Amino acid sequence: MNRVRSHVVRPSPPSCIRAFELCETSSHTKVSVGGLVIVRQKPMTAKGTIFLTLEDETGFANIIVWKNTFEKYRQEVTSARLLRVTGTVQNEQNVVHVIANKIEDLSHWLDTLALGEA
Repeated sequence: MNRVRSHVVRPSPPSCIRAFELCETSSHTKVSVGGLVIVRQKPMTAKGTIFLTLEDETGFANIIVWKNTFEKYRQEVTSARLLRVTGTVQNEQNVVHVIANKIEDLSHWLDTLALGEA
């Protein structure tokens, strides 16, 4: 009996690499990643630095948002459900982060998914 594999097609934000590709990306490479905002952390000891975790269908992307970038994109960081983050990869000893320099709220895409328009 042949089984047909179910394939869910999810829209990917334009110009984004998938989370699983980050581990193969060299430090200092400029990238854009997109995903659901899973975690927002602002540790008291981090002097205004925000840590985000985004999730796409392939895994997680860890994002570092320095204080000056956070001030510029405060609304997006604090309220978005789906983000596209453009920044620079920091890949050291298999610990990978993206240092954010541009953050875009793409939450409206989730509404089109719910309506079946994507």
